[in-house]
Amino acid sequence: MNMQPTAVTAAGLAPARSAPARPSVAKSWLKAIELTARIEQTPHRLLADVIADHAAATPHRDAIVSEHESLSYAELAARIDRYARWAVSIGVAKGDTVSLLMPNRPDYLAAWLGITRVGGVVALINTQLVGASLAHCVDLAQSKHIIVAHDLADAFDSARAHLTTSPRLWRHGGARDETSIERARAAELPAARPPREVTIDDLALLIYTSGTTGLPKAARVTHRRVMSWAGWFAGLIDATSDDRMYDCLPMYHSVGGVVAPGSLLMAGGSVVIAEKFSASRFWDDIVRWDCTLFQYIGELCRYLLQAPASPRETQHRLRLVCGNGLRGDVWEAFQARFAIPRILEFYAATEGNFSLYNVEGEPGAIGRIPSFLAHRFPAAIVKFDIDTGQPLRDADGRCIRCAPGEAGEAIGRIGEADSRGGRFDGYTSAAESEKKVLRDVFAPGDSWFRTGDLMLQDAKGFFRFVDRIGDTFRWKGENVAASEVTEVIAACPGVIEASVYGVSVPHADGRAGMAALVVGDDFDPAALHRYLADRLPPFARPLFIRLSHALEITGTFKPKKQELIDAGFDPGIVTDPLYVADADGYVPLDRERYARIAAGEFRL
Repeated sequence: MNMQPTAVTAAGLAPARSAPARPSVAKSWLKAIELTARIEQTPHRLLADVIADHAAATPHRDAIVSEHESLSYAELAARIDRYARWAVSIGVAKGDTVSLLMPNRPDYLAAWLGITRVGGVVALINTQLVGASLAHCVDLAQSKHIIVAHDLADAFDSARAHLTTSPRLWRHGGARDETSIERARAAELPAARPPREVTIDDLALLIYTSGTTGLPKAARVTHRRVMSWAGWFAGLIDATSDDRMYDCLPMYHSVGGVVAPGSLLMAGGSVVIAEKFSASRFWDDIVRWDCTLFQYIGELCRYLLQAPASPRETQHRLRLVCGNGLRGDVWEAFQARFAIPRILEFYAATEGNFSLYNVEGEPGAIGRIPSFLAHRFPAAIVKFDIDTGQPLRDADGRCIRCAPGEAGEAIGRIGEADSRGGRFDGYTSAAESEKKVLRDVFAPGDSWFRTGDLMLQDAKGFFRFVDRIGDTFRWKGENVAASEVTEVIAACPGVIEASVYGVSVPHADGRAGMAALVVGDDFDPAALHRYLADRLPPFARPLFIRLSHALEITGTFKPKKQELIDAGFDPGIVTDPLYVADADGYVPLDRERYARIAAGEFRL
């Protein structure tokens, strides 16, 4: 199916059209509640079934639009069914895992929707991973099969030597041989989907999160979670069949791969998929595809603000943008420059058991919980001890709630998705799941999910994000586990000791990676740069290097990081040699380069 771009005027610009009036905040909440209530009433109805119903009612309506291929609802439903029958034909049993390593494209959605429809579980693999990190994620899923896109074959090949499992390889695209998924799907397949009992309680996806320490963990995402995400967001953004959502976020993440497309497919609208974010192409795409919505992360908004003015940046029909991580100091400038009518900021974690929604558009806030929904989102902020890494307890051993304006760790009550709290489905590892549970919090026997995030609640009841707890820091929209990066660096020739941490950078969201190293005489910064490029994705490679004579440690042999973090990469404070990464490798960080970074003139 060919998607025709919006007609343009003689000046080359699509005329701006006013967005239709939208319901009040209360009505948005009520619509979300209504949609999610249906999920419990029809436990055998999955997202693939919703799409099939739209295909029956409006077969020719655009479901997925992209540069290279677009699918109507009838075509998407047929492709989902083809993947479902393929999964059955190769012996994927209920509960078996299939890893998916594929860039953003329509088949990404069709593949996981089809495989999970017949009871398979799909592990959504980060396409930026290589080598041992990629192998770890595949092994963690205990995959029986892996689908690898032709353009990511080299990345998978780099992981082969590190694999401890032996998933059967299926290549997507490129030459057709015995490992080609297209060839297998073209073969004789079962005539119809077998009558397997798959419900919203069954596992659908594994989505990876780095958590607070260690290598990535695989969060368990049930069909109930998929449907709830899709239903909540469809309701809160008041999605209709006339809407088009622009999605340029990675589809291996829960937001880009489930929330954004799921909410529009739930409503019968269209999802416009871009393979990756491009600041220079962004507004051309928004106007070309006549989008009414787009999904963001905070970094994306900042990049757009820093980009040169585009004649199309206000010639759009956007009515709302939705996402997370939009800083308060960026919010109003972003909304004003690009003529965004409404911003819906939210807070959620893939494995978390509660979410926050800033439906009112309060700049810098991540949301608040309406009083009539407090029983469905039981959340609290408790006092946190930085030294122990645990919430503080009173004389009776109970956690202490923070006062308004006081920062602490945000936690969510664990229950059965009813008035007692939200579900926590955990990770594939029971031990890792237990680390996220806080017990005997306010009463004997209660249990709460630890977000690992410091927040505060202002006088109006809005939650505001403060920082991440522990070693994990966020850069370029990705969580970076310091311990994983440390392990990779420590194995580099010439490195004796390493400590990795995040540092704040002017004019940038999140924290950039920095490594304090003790090195030998054979250490070569250029060799380290090449070494890391082969083993870590770009967002995880430290931007700054500090060469120290020794690293201070605690009594339990853990590196002391707070002083390193406080000193940062300022050569006026740090007397140790400093380096910064540029396009050619690590170069000395002198006062001139530091001044350019501080002014936002040095490309990181």
